[in-house]
Amino acid sequence: MNYKLISGILGAFAVGFRNIFKRRMTLRYPEERLDIESGYTFDAKSNTGSAGFKGRHILYTDKCTGCSLCAIACENIADCIDMVQVEGNWPINPKNIMPQIDYGRCVFCGFCVDACPFDCLFMTPEYELSATDKRKLVHTPFQLAVFPEKKGNVKLISDDGVAYHD
Repeated sequence: MNYKLISGILGAFAVGFRNIFKRRMTLRYPEERLDIESGYTFDAKSNTGSAGFKGRHILYTDKCTGCSLCAIACENIADCIDMVQVEGNWPINPKNIMPQIDYGRCVFCGFCVDACPFDCLFMTPEYELSATDKRKLVHTPFQLAVFPEKKGNVKLISDDGVAYHD
């Protein structure tokens, strides 16, 4: 019994000593923010998705036809996309409806991006979506059309199976 106890303690010390000289991945958030390169996109023509971070959506209002396929894809998962009436003259969208996303319910699965046949819905690497009021989590089509500003100031470096930041 003493042998198992001593070997367990020595094993724990060995793991700790082995990892003490490795670089850390801890960021001092919010002063340091991770710079993520790209968001998730899906090419309907080649039927392939590109790897990327699944954050806030971007809506290209000039490409949206109001087909509601994004809302249908989301319907049985999170039911966070509602098609709302928008004002203005949209030549490609005669119904004048576009998606509105409730980020309080979104699970960031990306199925809405996959379902869009007109490449008008993408996901960005923006991950700061917190709000103090649930109503602020509902983004209208015009809020979705605004590109997020890059906030990251720390690059992720992957080396020999270990990830760290500079």
